[in-house]
Amino acid sequence: MVTKMRWKYTSLLLSSLLLFSGVSGCSLDFSASQKKVGQVESIDKSSIEYVVKGKGDTTIVFVHCWTCNRTFWDAQVNYFAQKYQVISLDLAGHGKSTSKREDYTISAFGQDVVSVIEDVGAKQVILVGHSMGGPVAIEAAKILENKTSTNNSPVIGIVGVDTFYTSFQYPKTTEEIANFTKSFENNFQKTSDNLIRSMFTKEADPKLVDSIANTMTNAEPKMAVSAISQILVWKAEKETADLQKFSNRLRNINAAPTGQEKPLHESVVLVKNVGHFLPQVKPEEFNQILDSVIADLSRKPIAKRVKVADRIND
Repeated sequence: MVTKMRWKYTSLLLSSLLLFSGVSGCSLDFSASQKKVGQVESIDKSSIEYVVKGKGDTTIVFVHCWTCNRTFWDAQVNYFAQKYQVISLDLAGHGKSTSKREDYTISAFGQDVVSVIEDVGAKQVILVGHSMGGPVAIEAAKILENKTSTNNSPVIGIVGVDTFYTSFQYPKTTEEIANFTKSFENNFQKTSDNLIRSMFTKEADPKLVDSIANTMTNAEPKMAVSAISQILVWKAEKETADLQKFSNRLRNINAAPTGQEKPLHESVVLVKNVGHFLPQVKPEEFNQILDSVIADLSRKPIAKRVKVADRIND
């Protein structure tokens, strides 16, 4: 299933580490500035490209959202590579990964993640998934458990980012899902651009909004329509049972656009006054919260913990 990985070793200049936002106050050592770029075949022979940075017993795997790519996590990769091994990847049909598939199911995306984890040989993994990346992370965890067992699975934690326990009302029936995706089929660029821009607050940097919207609306339409349909199918058919299955290992960081929202589940930490793209719009605050969540999941001490209650009640 897996072909021999092709490695390229690259030394990055500190001035070019971040795509969207800098991480202020961070001092990166030489080992954290190294990256390895690899490629591996997924189960359907799609070629998946990924990057590994940093070192550590715990590996953080960042899974991007619908029509995005691994660079959306640059501010997180560079921050967390200072003390963990970090992986970011392009799912099939996204970024620099190719695709051999017709149907972009969440399970197939999950297999992309599993192929990378196995190629790297990561033994203790925390999966971090933004939006579509959350269900993909769940599917990857299920595949890995089926290969081993719950007790022997390398997945010690899953972090959903604005994907589970949100206020968004997803269509549930086959008819509702078909109606929702129809406008994407008819005019993908316009429909997706309207959707994406609606997910930012008015305080967001317009240049960042444009950059994200331009990347996402230039995705391959057939892939994008298939994927968004499969997200909705997964939500309708699998979400409730799967969230229960992984409840002891699942944490969530969600957006609170007005600053008045309350968490809809005890596993949720809210980031105030930001929309759906919280890792990109507020990277420093997001990284600090995720740092605390990861430390809790991996029982790895950090210099300063961020209390959930403090974040909710500030």
